[in-house]
Amino acid sequence: MNVKTDTKEKFHAITVSDPILSATMTDGIGECLLPYLQNDVKNLVLILKNVTSIDTVAAEKLVYIQQKFYENSASFVICELQNQVEDFLDKNELLEMMNVTPTESEAWDIVQMEEIERDLMDGENF
Repeated sequence: MNVKTDTKEKFHAITVSDPILSATMTDGIGECLLPYLQNDVKNLVLILKNVTSIDTVAAEKLVYIQQKFYENSASFVICELQNQVEDFLDKNELLEMMNVTPTESEAWDIVQMEEIERDLMDGENF
């Protein structure tokens, strides 16, 4: 999987360059994204503006990866979906399982809100 990484203060923005996310790429998707959970900055924004086609297995892998991030108190937000990809995910009832925003800016807002929520939850445990 070809990606471009841009590291910000609170998250990594990963732009997928490949136009197709297919079942044969699912191992690569995990190998590319899951290691970010080992970093100091764990939050990830996945930008899919270049992806014009995704299959069910690859989409399910993204749902699995998102769950792993949230289990590790990290945010995982997908943004800039092409209409045909969003429609495919919606038809296969996967869109509602994903944390999706129209723009990277909105994804950043979600990451910030979730960071605040985690800080508040941690504060309640003291």
